[in-house]
Amino acid sequence: MAQSTRKTITRHPAPTDRARGLAFGAVLVAVICALPMLAVLIAALSGGTDTVRHLVSTVLGAYTWTTLKLVVMVAAGTFAVGVGAAWLVTMTRFPAVRFLEIALVLPLAFPAYVLAYAYTFVLDHPGIVQSTLRDVTGWGPRDYWFPDVRSLGGAAVMLILVLYPYVYLLARAAFLQQSGTTFLAARALGSSAFSAFCKVSLPLARPAIAGGVLLTVMETIADFGTVAYFGVQTFATGIYTSWFSLYDRAGAAQLALCLLSVALLLAMLERVQRGRAKYHDPARRAPGMPPIELRGWSGIGALVLCGVPVVFGALLPIVILLVMGLGSEQDLLSPRYLGFVRNSVTLAGAAALVTVVGAICVGFFRRLRPGRLSQGAAYVARLGYAVPGGVIAVGLMVPFAAFDNALDAWMRATFDISTGLLITGSIWLLVAAYMVRFMAAALGAYEGGQSMVHANMDAAARSLGETPIGTLRRVHLPILAPSLLTALLIVFVDVMKELPATLIMRPFNYDTLAVQAYRLASDERLGGAAVPSLVIVAMGLLPVILICRQVGRGRRR
Repeated sequence: MAQSTRKTITRHPAPTDRARGLAFGAVLVAVICALPMLAVLIAALSGGTDTVRHLVSTVLGAYTWTTLKLVVMVAAGTFAVGVGAAWLVTMTRFPAVRFLEIALVLPLAFPAYVLAYAYTFVLDHPGIVQSTLRDVTGWGPRDYWFPDVRSLGGAAVMLILVLYPYVYLLARAAFLQQSGTTFLAARALGSSAFSAFCKVSLPLARPAIAGGVLLTVMETIADFGTVAYFGVQTFATGIYTSWFSLYDRAGAAQLALCLLSVALLLAMLERVQRGRAKYHDPARRAPGMPPIELRGWSGIGALVLCGVPVVFGALLPIVILLVMGLGSEQDLLSPRYLGFVRNSVTLAGAAALVTVVGAICVGFFRRLRPGRLSQGAAYVARLGYAVPGGVIAVGLMVPFAAFDNALDAWMRATFDISTGLLITGSIWLLVAAYMVRFMAAALGAYEGGQSMVHANMDAAARSLGETPIGTLRRVHLPILAPSLLTALLIVFVDVMKELPATLIMRPFNYDTLAVQAYRLASDERLGGAAVPSLVIVAMGLLPVILICRQVGRGRRR
């Protein structure tokens, strides 16, 4: 008896319909990331030419020259320290090299302004160094010369000590990938080790090194805490002064536009360098170069050269901060300080969660529907990493303050009700600023993990009737859990350290650890500033430990 079978066909929504919600989320994230830049441009152009002429005739030249000098010093310093240390720990063997190749990453946990507080406490006129010098020699205050830590050079040294790990990590990775054949061939042709390094190894690693130096330059122009505390007048301090001291919104927007233009130019250069990061090395499949054994004075010299950045960038500041904190009479367990910790953790946690969710929307939409829309959304979302926090703060405050004022005026005229400032000065606007600033870091971590998810997994899930959101939830997210945790930690700690946007946008009487440290240091209460600074550094050690683990795995390979 013949049996007829009937095939049941289940229709699922079209891929376009299923991706519509994801597309909306990705485009919304891109719009929020682009809003500060557009708002700064509009506010600067609508400010009139009077403010521009005033800025040009008074402070613009000084801001430009000072910022340029600071950038050149930091770029040169981070290049010398980062590349030199990376070459020594990768290509040579000397005492304590295994420890130093990991310890050289530790200064990443420190904000530059925390180092500024610590070294000012030690090196300033009433500090222990100069006081001891006067006690031993009997000199008076004007009988000797001592370098002024509160200077442009002092700010450059602080930034070099905390930013060189960017160059070190990228240069070390490039050196590890190089074959030793070309280097050994140069040595066989009569070149010295230093000459072979300059002619062979350095050119091959140039794209990675240039990318690291450009990252340090972008962090330098965005820095506010260090230069403000040392009294160095840069674009970052000018924006804050125009906004709060002079109440000149147009001037702040026009300074922000100048800084934004430079930052976006550097971002373009960094992207071009990253695009050229693949050099053809004919011998890249050959074994790596055997490490050079350094003995005697050579080994001691390498140990000193690699140990100095670790000592002055991490170990000594921790000791100084502990000494400062113990004598400060600041109670970290008091209700006031617990409030600072609670505010910092709340902001950092909310910003990390929102930023990672936004990165998932942008990254998964780009994978699901590759095209101009998704590529454009991902590109715009990444631009925030090149925009200083002060520029983002001004770019968000200007349009939302105008919206709040317009809404309040309309409600008063129509219903005789004052709505006040609904968005401006709220926590969520500050969280949006953090998302714009750190979206690139979260998106990079997410896409790095997403590359481990093979396209066949998506195809298998679709053949089983899974929706895109179901594929994301049941396939991608479990595999990407380590990458997402890394992204959460990185954004969390970056928000804990962030200062300029927090100073400008925080709600009234809503202070964080970074704001408290800056306020106490501005009042010359450096001992008190050490307590919140230590908490910030302790939080910063979390992602640095993860990076150190990756560095150790790179050596084992």
